Amino acid sequence: MTISIWRLSHLTLAISSAFFIIIASLTGVILAFESISNKLEPFAVINLKNISISQTLSVLEEKYDDVIQLEIDENNFVSLTIVNKNGSNEIFYVNPKTGEKVGEIIKRKKIYEFATNLHRSLFLKSTGRFLIGLASFLLSLIAITGIILITKRQGGINKFFSKVVKENFNQYYHVVIGKYALIPIVIISLTGVYLSLDRFSLLPRDTNLHENTSNLKNTDLDVFMTTKLDKVKKIEFPFSTDKEDYFLVNLKDKEIAIDQFKKNTISEKKQSISKLGFYYSSLLHTGDGSFIWSIILLLSCFSLFFFIFSGFYMALKRRKKREFIKNKIQGNNAEYIVLVGSETGGTIRFANAFKDALIKANKSVFVTELNKYSTYQNAKNIIIFTATYGDGDAPENADKFIKMVNLIQQNNSLKYTVLGFGSRQYPEFCKFAVLVDATLQIHSNFTPEMPLCKIDNQDIDSFKNWLNEWSLLNQVDLKITKGDVSEEADQNIKIKIVHKSKINIDNTFLIELEPVENIKFTSGDLLSISPNNETENRLYSIAKVDKKILLSVKKHEFGICSNYIHELKINDLISARIEKNKDFWLPKKAKEIILIANGTGIAPFLGMIQRTKNIKIHLFWGGRTKESFKIYEKYITNSLKSNSLTSFSPVYSQEKKEKVYVQDVLKNQSELISKTLIKKGVVLICGSLKMQKGVEEIIDVIAKEKLNSNIEKLKENNQIKTDCY
Repeated sequence: MTISIWRLSHLTLAISSAFFIIIASLTGVILAFESISNKLEPFAVINLKNISISQTLSVLEEKYDDVIQLEIDENNFVSLTIVNKNGSNEIFYVNPKTGEKVGEIIKRKKIYEFATNLHRSLFLKSTGRFLIGLASFLLSLIAITGIILITKRQGGINKFFSKVVKENFNQYYHVVIGKYALIPIVIISLTGVYLSLDRFSLLPRDTNLHENTSNLKNTDLDVFMTTKLDKVKKIEFPFSTDKEDYFLVNLKDKEIAIDQFKKNTISEKKQSISKLGFYYSSLLHTGDGSFIWSIILLLSCFSLFFFIFSGFYMALKRRKKREFIKNKIQGNNAEYIVLVGSETGGTIRFANAFKDALIKANKSVFVTELNKYSTYQNAKNIIIFTATYGDGDAPENADKFIKMVNLIQQNNSLKYTVLGFGSRQYPEFCKFAVLVDATLQIHSNFTPEMPLCKIDNQDIDSFKNWLNEWSLLNQVDLKITKGDVSEEADQNIKIKIVHKSKINIDNTFLIELEPVENIKFTSGDLLSISPNNETENRLYSIAKVDKKILLSVKKHEFGICSNYIHELKINDLISARIEKNKDFWLPKKAKEIILIANGTGIAPFLGMIQRTKNIKIHLFWGGRTKESFKIYEKYITNSLKSNSLTSFSPVYSQEKKEKVYVQDVLKNQSELISKTLIKKGVVLICGSLKMQKGVEEIIDVIAKEKLNSNIEKLKENNQIKTDCY
């Protein structure tokens, strides 16, 4: 129950303040860049702690007739205000050791002024300041509830920074980034609240006054001699040589008046706690004075965008997953009752797959959440699928179940089975499932049918083993495929067949596919196809040609996937998934590239050679006969004509009596290969593992002879990339 409260609080706070947080984060990013850019200016004075006020005053008195003010900001930029010969004020950066002018005062860009006003008040004056202050307060609560949720998820504060179990992208990085960003965000938000309170004069007023120090010890000392510039914020010079005029020195912890002749302290005023709080809150909130902290603030602002996106995405997905629980019959009419406890929706997929399999076996089944447990008049069997939250807590939709079991009396005795989902990385693996099983064991209405089964990281094979055992016990033939339960199925897209070539002498054909929806992919990526929802997916390296997917497929006599693809007709729709293969993309920065392939391994290269004009590309390809090449000919010819392909070297293994393979031809290309590698060029290899081995042996010899290197070093430098099978 506590998890639900904290999560609901976290989400409610985020929803109520999201708009203002987005604006504050966006402007915060801009202002963080300003702070960082200022620190890169060459005006900072190093080792201010080694320079006394007295040293600086002596050089300034020599160089300038009328000095008004000296100020040192948080970046250690020393600015000087003087009255020039024309009688007007002039301000510039100065070297406190020499008194020399080192630069003009940095003029603030309009974008920073705009961002500051938007950040502070939304251009709504007092109303805007109040809203921003409130948003800062809510952000601090969001961060605190986030820390609590991470602590509960990880199994205690002592495990806060321990490894996070990866369930999905958004969940994983929401937690991982949160662990390190929440503390800076708490600091940002609380300092923002403090600054807002100060602007509305809600903090204790500074009532400290200057106190006469004539009766104190050591007041006759030359303060300018003993005080270093690293302690100074501002020095206001006397207007005249009158006795009553004095130096007013603002230090970081107090303000002192200094006799202009004796250089001793006349009076001092200590900084109030509220003023010190304002000073340090400003430093922490803006990043002024620390390059590293400015970077941290910048990254924290960026992280807020991700938190908002990923948090809302997970919340919507969690809600959507629950909507997936649909039934055709009422619970009182079902023979089998499936109860689900799921935090992210993953367990629901397994429960729904189990339900669908039972329906196909002509069984009556009803699925609901554990927290919706009720009486079931005709039920004979209850099957419980439940995850565990973090290190042992119940999922949000299951935290009331154990209490409900003891309150709600069933009219009949029921067999039960508990299936727990969790991760072995947690010490309390499937703890909630264990607790549910233990509760039902001592309940008079329930009889265990099978021992508790624990599934680690939603392992499909373990689930299928449990399913087979359950099916035998209940004499029900249930069939579930990987596609029925895999989360990957949610990532599948519909693809239409738009063209298919005739099969050639090698039983190879080309097929063009067009995604029904807009997706990003490139040559070298992989297309994952699971024919008829088979357990294992088949991966094909693809080419991107005219925004279409191009595959080269070899039809095998008993090949399930190759035969499935070959039987497809024009305009047929299939479900598949694009898997990014960044390690085999065409390098953008390389000036020269060598592509080596055999058989259907040429497929991704057919797309790569169409997209480049400023890069020299050499393609070596091995096939059986010249007839084998015909299905690829138009792509190669067009690329040679457009100069996107520099050279093409085909090798045919069965055209002559003596068999020749692509690796054999490379022996005579040592000069090309060595020059390409010396120029930081790249070699891409795609095809059979046997070919890869032969090619790498040749390149290894060339590297040792001409580059004083070897194949392993070239791979480490990402100059050799492979996608072989």
